[in-house]
Amino acid sequence: MMTTATPAASADQDRKSPGRPRSARVEEAIIESILDMLAEGTPFDGLSVEAVAARAGVGKATIYRRWPNKEALLYDAVARVKGEPAQTTGTSVREDILALLVPVGRPETTRAGQIMPCLYVEMQRSPELREVYRRITEPRRESMRAVLNRGIAEGTLRPGLDIDTILAMLFGPLIARSLVNWDPAISREDAARRLVDAIWPAIAVDPHAESA
Repeated sequence: MMTTATPAASADQDRKSPGRPRSARVEEAIIESILDMLAEGTPFDGLSVEAVAARAGVGKATIYRRWPNKEALLYDAVARVKGEPAQTTGTSVREDILALLVPVGRPETTRAGQIMPCLYVEMQRSPELREVYRRITEPRRESMRAVLNRGIAEGTLRPGLDIDTILAMLFGPLIARSLVNWDPAISREDAARRLVDAIWPAIAVDPHAESA
């Protein structure tokens, strides 16, 4: 009797077919499988290499040929869903701050909006996952530090600002919204701009220097 392979199962077959090279198709199937599991709320402990391999329709050896361990695989998966760091224009400190914040407040209908709240919860139980997340997000924090320091140097922001506290003030509320949606009266699409509007007078040398 003839059987038909599912898309996931066919990812690890050796036969060549038109389109994307086989190795890229296999890696995408693996990454997509782990992202699907995260979106479904699978706990970190449940994201074993065996479980991911079964979901992707590949063997464990296929995964280990590409990633040395589960943490490396998870890093690539989370980096995929986080996307590339936001780009700044360098023309306005205020707008550059906003550009870096908007991706943090993605609507929950996006894939990142569905997966990141699950990861935040799991990070409370997993030091490994916290380290993965730190490695991915630190470049974004450094970008914000650079913008804030630039604002101080050019005289747009007040000298002597506690940069780490400002970072917490900017990122913290948006992460909190992702976790518990604590203020549904403020839309996710508008949350970042309203947050910057509220904080700007406290950090700017002249609150009216860069109006929204």
